[in-house]
Amino acid sequence: MSDKFFFKGRKTKKPKHTSCGFNTKRELKSGSEDAPLQLSVQTQERKEEVLLLLKEHELFASIEVNADRDENIEPLHYFLNKPQTVSVQATPKRNALCPCGSGKKYKKCCA
Repeated sequence: MSDKFFFKGRKTKKPKHTSCGFNTKRELKSGSEDAPLQLSVQTQERKEEVLLLLKEHELFASIEVNADRDENIEPLHYFLNKPQTVSVQATPKRNALCPCGSGKKYKKCCA
């Protein structure tokens, strides 16, 4: 006789995220001491400039100086130029006072 009519629940346990390789409690942040940014520059002078930027923004990076390769500081640009959240001011309701300061209702002034 099958147990499908009498058994309530799962026959196999639901897998945990950590056993599948997904870390739900990740505390490593890129640019920290534990996970430094990987940057490459072409000259020693450019390396000094980048180090000043890192110190100013309290970030950590491992910088490779190699004249044969192209400069790659995109991860640093990401941290320095994070997109800002855009907030939109809501339009007033019809019977609210107009924001222009006329003292009239919005529907009779600027609507």
